[in-house]
Amino acid sequence: MAQPMETVGAMAENRASRRLTRGEWAAIVGFWLFMAVLTAANRLLDPRRPSGLQPVSASVPIALALVEALVWAAVTPFVFWLVRRAAVMEGRRAAQGALLAVGAVGVSMVVDGVFDGARAVLLGLPGQHNVFTNPVGTLTHLWFLREMIVYCGMVAAGVAREYSVRYRVRQQEAARLQAETAQLQAQLAEARLQALRSQIDPHFLFNTLNAVSALVERDPRGVRRMIARLSELLRHSLDGAAEPVVTLRQELEFADRYLEIMRIRFQGSLEVQTRVDDGVLDALVPSLVLQPLVENAVKHGVGRQRGVGKIEIEARREGDRVVLRVRDNGPGLDAAAPAREGVGLRNTRERLAQLYGDAGGFALRPAQGGGVEAEVSLPWRPAEAAAAARTPAPPLASAVAG
Repeated sequence: MAQPMETVGAMAENRASRRLTRGEWAAIVGFWLFMAVLTAANRLLDPRRPSGLQPVSASVPIALALVEALVWAAVTPFVFWLVRRAAVMEGRRAAQGALLAVGAVGVSMVVDGVFDGARAVLLGLPGQHNVFTNPVGTLTHLWFLREMIVYCGMVAAGVAREYSVRYRVRQQEAARLQAETAQLQAQLAEARLQALRSQIDPHFLFNTLNAVSALVERDPRGVRRMIARLSELLRHSLDGAAEPVVTLRQELEFADRYLEIMRIRFQGSLEVQTRVDDGVLDALVPSLVLQPLVENAVKHGVGRQRGVGKIEIEARREGDRVVLRVRDNGPGLDAAAPAREGVGLRNTRERLAQLYGDAGGFALRPAQGGGVEAEVSLPWRPAEAAAAARTPAPPLASAVAG
């Protein structure tokens, strides 16, 4: 599998470097025009010129330098193409050397012949070593060595360009792969959150249905009220199923609807107190982060408490964090059986880790005065004003008995 992948990569790099960019064309033409200026100035100002050239007009050296520059500018893309073809033969050094050597001789002889013809026309001199009229003499006397030196410089420039193009292509490929990796990681994280959310929904539903079934014979009217509240909860849960985070205002509303069902179940033996700091209601929190904490307090705290059960919900801002606490007055944690965390609390831990990493915190500990306190700590992230404006204020639970 490695060889085909390398071949595809080489083909992609070859396609990317096939054409010169406008900037490269401008650089080639500009370089050779600059060389033409230097050459013309040298020929006009050099006092060592042959005496036979003294009567020649000043425009002739300039024209000759321009012709040479334009010829080299036209030849440069062809030399770059030879370098690119040699680069494709990666691993075949002999073939690469042969291609560049044949190109060196051919290009140098042709360019030398063009220059010789131009000098003959502009200076009125007979051609001395024109490859088109005397190819054998040109080859045997090596009259094209000066052009070959220039060709070698162009090959070096072509090799530098080839490496630059390959580096640029690999950078683009690395950036593309990095973007795809980030996208896949985001999709994976979203899928994990969705899986955790889909896990908590049926768990919450089954526990609530069990609470409903406990009152079927004792309080049919209360059961009807519980079923109506449960349908509202399910509708609220389905509406926000695609949202990993919601405002604390929405989360408290959902928890209050759940507690209303529990109040009906406990028939006067459940009190709920909610304390929320000003300005925290619009903070973003994970969807269904409070419900498992409240459910755990009901099941393991209030459900085991003789007499009136109490649940306290607290939300406050502490620096750059939002802290949510749920307390109950139940029997507390059992040191002999510390595994009080069920599906809901384990799910909460995993979702916090998935959303916030080390920045999210969850703790379950004994509460002062008895019972258990569950605490969630999150980074402070306020919702947008427009989103907050569209969210209706929830009927926060106050101290209620029954």
